Amino acid sequence: MVLCFSGKLNEMEKAISVLNKMVEDGVIENYAIGGAVAALFYAEPVETFDLDVFVIIGESKSSILSLSPIYRYLKEKGYHSKKEHIWVRGIPIQFLVPYNALIEEALREAVQKKFNHEQVRVMRAEHLMAVMAQTGRAKDKIRISILRQQAKYDERRLRDILKRHGLAARWKIVAGDDHG
Repeated sequence: MVLCFSGKLNEMEKAISVLNKMVEDGVIENYAIGGAVAALFYAEPVETFDLDVFVIIGESKSSILSLSPIYRYLKEKGYHSKKEHIWVRGIPIQFLVPYNALIEEALREAVQKKFNHEQVRVMRAEHLMAVMAQTGRAKDKIRISILRQQAKYDERRLRDILKRHGLAARWKIVAGDDHG
């Protein structure tokens, strides 16, 4: 697999290893890779700056979710943060909590993939495309087109996701056709 992190395959594998260790150590309950890096598991590489990691954090006594346990854990391991990213083994990672029902579902239904020698949880192609349609940025339109051409995905599952999350009309605008 080619990665648009300037040839940092080894560093990416190490960063994934750290994510798996965070689950093992109970810092996060689970995670799934999203965004452009997740798309790499289904289609040709596209340019990206960071690794988007959606996380499930354990129960909190507060109604506000805090990423501070993640930052604290990684700082203790010698990693540093810069703006919204934590740099792990040379890879900028942005940790995100699920912010809507679609992301929650995508995280829950993520699939195991292999990245070199590491197992990694990745959002399904259908969820990635639905999230990209929901976001609707210019780069998302391009990525949807690439995924539709190159990825093996379940058209029926995609239609169902779009319908259940009220995205059929949005899909028509972003992807240029009707799946409602």
